[in-house]
Amino acid sequence: MPVPAPVDTRTLLALAAARSGSHEDTARFVAAFESDVTRFITFLHPDTDSVEDLVQETMLRALVALKRFEGRSSARTWLLSIARRTVVDSVRRAAARPRTTDGEDWEREAEQRQTSEAPGLDEGIALRSLLGTLADERRYAFVATQLWGMSYEHCASLSGCAVGTVRSRVSRARADLAKMLRAAERA
Repeated sequence: MPVPAPVDTRTLLALAAARSGSHEDTARFVAAFESDVTRFITFLHPDTDSVEDLVQETMLRALVALKRFEGRSSARTWLLSIARRTVVDSVRRAAARPRTTDGEDWEREAEQRQTSEAPGLDEGIALRSLLGTLADERRYAFVATQLWGMSYEHCASLSGCAVGTVRSRVSRARADLAKMLRAAERA
């Protein structure tokens, strides 16, 4: 008989909010996950102007669905899947809309919208491009543990593999990224 995985405290917060529906429990649930959702959406969605809106939309969708949350997965996994669908829906909506501008020089206006104080914008774009070249298993392990802050144990349980395998994948992903960065610097 399989041993049930231990329930983390944030999943318990979600279950409490789902059962009670109280404003206090719901506020604790939102506060516990808001930074995770923000980091995840920031990684997935290149338009930094809309991240806050997407976080709010994600949390709203989660609150509407919270009564149906049964704790079969961790609340974090459940919430990040809602966030992923929210970003996908946003990208689809944006792709369906025509892009217009009132200005004559749209390229200059786009450049002016980008803040010069945004540290690492170029590095972030380069990292996203390099991550796309990694093997799927290495990319997932690296992104989940290094960018989303997921524990190696949790990543291993979601991946259905041993913790050592996740550690190995992350290590190899780091080595691959470092090798690609060195090659790019030489070019």
